[in-house]
Amino acid sequence: MTVCRENLSLIQKGGSLIFPLMRRGWRVLIFCTWCCHAQEPVAPVPTPAAELPIQEWPDKPAAGQDVTRSKSLQFRISGSDPKLRGTVSFLAEQAKTDFLGLTGEKDEWKIPVTVVLHGKQGDLIPKRTLAMDLQYGEDGFKLIINAHLAQGIEQQRFHSAVLSALVYERSLRTMKSGPLEERLLVRPWLVEGMSEVLAWKRGEGDRRLYQAIFQAGGLYDLEDMLGVSQSDYDNYDSAMRAAFRVSAGGLMMALIEQPSGHEAFRSFLAEAARFGGEMPLLLRKHFPGLNLSKKSLEKWWALQMANQSRFSLSEVMSIAETELMLADALKLRYRNEEGLAVDRDINSWAELAALDEGARLFGVRHAEEALVRLSYRCFPSYRPLLQEYQLVLHEIVKHSKKFDIAAKLNELDESRVLMSQRGKRAADYLDWFEITRARQTSGVFDDYMKLKQRLDQGLMQDDDHISKYLDRAEKLYKR
Repeated sequence: MTVCRENLSLIQKGGSLIFPLMRRGWRVLIFCTWCCHAQEPVAPVPTPAAELPIQEWPDKPAAGQDVTRSKSLQFRISGSDPKLRGTVSFLAEQAKTDFLGLTGEKDEWKIPVTVVLHGKQGDLIPKRTLAMDLQYGEDGFKLIINAHLAQGIEQQRFHSAVLSALVYERSLRTMKSGPLEERLLVRPWLVEGMSEVLAWKRGEGDRRLYQAIFQAGGLYDLEDMLGVSQSDYDNYDSAMRAAFRVSAGGLMMALIEQPSGHEAFRSFLAEAARFGGEMPLLLRKHFPGLNLSKKSLEKWWALQMANQSRFSLSEVMSIAETELMLADALKLRYRNEEGLAVDRDINSWAELAALDEGARLFGVRHAEEALVRLSYRCFPSYRPLLQEYQLVLHEIVKHSKKFDIAAKLNELDESRVLMSQRGKRAADYLDWFEITRARQTSGVFDDYMKLKQRLDQGLMQDDDHISKYLDRAEKLYKR
């Protein structure tokens, strides 16, 4: 596959484009939606064939390369070794199972999805680790997901890429193979909304995020959220991405929970990628229950956000749970002198500080996002500590010599030890108080004690013929 220099510069910045190519005697139209740093499509720019440089993402497996097919045969994985191809096949089928669970339909795919694995762990990280292509030829459309293995398989992003490919596939089923006269585009709200609904189905939803956004009156106007491009979403910080995902998830839940929600959702997906008008119009078309008034969609959305924000205090983490999550969150990710990706505790910050600014920014990103997520469910007295750790991460990136990072980390470690000790003493005191002051049993263990008594008494002996036969057989066996 080749692209002109002008389009290649757009790709390197991260974008989406539509351009014509001539190859092997037939015309190929490629629609590229970059999963990382995506932008709006631009008009095609004709370029003489002699000026076409080589694209860094090949459009198909090399000749003779082994291909692993998934269980449903829709996904065809090439590149790397058989073990990794099998893992990718499983992840793709898992995402497809999740997608079919949302639509409530059987697997009736028409267009295959090719996953091409490039490079290996330890390679230099490219500007795009995931890229999606759409091609057509004499044998029909073909969706391609290119994945670079420099950082391994990024499961969450790969899951989103597969969901996006399946939405494209739904729109392409009814289209004839050939040049696309209409632009195909899957907006971030659709993919992130589906991912949030799936997280709730797995029991991984966080009500505190919904509560924070609902109490703030919402961070997004509905039409603004529906119009957010992939490039806008990729430029969000971790807090804004979390807010966007929660907002999109609330809207998706409101749609699916409508009367005949699964059927309406299926018909909506068939047009979602190729619809060029205003998205609220398409939503009201397929979800008649939202067609009561111009503001009805916003009302349903607000009601769903309010419903999801209801949670019990038991969902707040204890001190011990917060400590475990905080220790896992404070990890720096970077490449060592040998070029291998490593995870280090935040106390190894000096190794990261010696790298360039881009590497430092990448190294603290995981910790920053983990601290934001933790802040919503941590033990309340830990929130000031999380803010201090955010400041430390900022100073690591800034590489300021005026800020004593080592002294600040020692101070935070001492605060955490003191907080854990106080929490343990408080728990011990409450246990002592309840034991020494109790005047009657609480009844909490009544069911357990009744079960224990029944087990101690043994099972009731039946007097039927089968029981007698089994008793005799047992005696013979024991001889």
